[in-house]
Amino acid sequence: MAKILVADDEQKIREVIREYSEFNGHEITEAADGMTAVGLCKLNDYDLIIMDIMMPKLDGYSACKEIRKTKDIPIIMLSARSEEYDKLFGFELGIDDYVVKPFSPKELMARINAVLNRHNPAAKPADQVMRFDGLEINIPARTVTIDGEKVELTPKEYDLLFYLVENRNIALSRDKLLSDIWGYDFFGDDRTIDTHIKNLRNNLGKYRDYIVTLRGVGYKFEA
Repeated sequence: MAKILVADDEQKIREVIREYSEFNGHEITEAADGMTAVGLCKLNDYDLIIMDIMMPKLDGYSACKEIRKTKDIPIIMLSARSEEYDKLFGFELGIDDYVVKPFSPKELMARINAVLNRHNPAAKPADQVMRFDGLEINIPARTVTIDGEKVELTPKEYDLLFYLVENRNIALSRDKLLSDIWGYDFFGDDRTIDTHIKNLRNNLGKYRDYIVTLRGVGYKFEA
């Protein structure tokens, strides 16, 4: 069972998500605006947030930024806006999925389960702590340190780095990275992966060269 916060100003949307989520054994908390969602996250811990973008008091993007300041909770964005810019902006904030309204409740449940599975520490071996010179990557604890100093990454940068490391020395296409890390066939171009790789390299500092660009293919973690 997962504790899920559903933030959407449309009551019918919240009711549909509650019905299907509770049928799948999840516990649901509702918020009708972004400000309430941020307040609930300060008081409680959730396994997943489903966040609408267009909400009163505080929009979904702003609420996501506020929550990210204190909590590393997976987020699925809901929106009636299907423009590529909106989706890319959401992923650059570190969200885990973007669902366009109107949506299929069954598909949403599949996406919820995919996100929860990717963030479930119990599904990962406890000994997955890897060291590459002064770079230490602890997958179960979701921590990265450089020469003993902890590095703060966005949730999606953690996912990308862990995936690269778990598949080190293997050439990974952009399409595969998008499909496996975001959990479904991506709707846009390759800029999201390139942006995340660029930011990840910047955060890794002198160890940035472990991530190798394969021209015309994608990337690999070479160690």
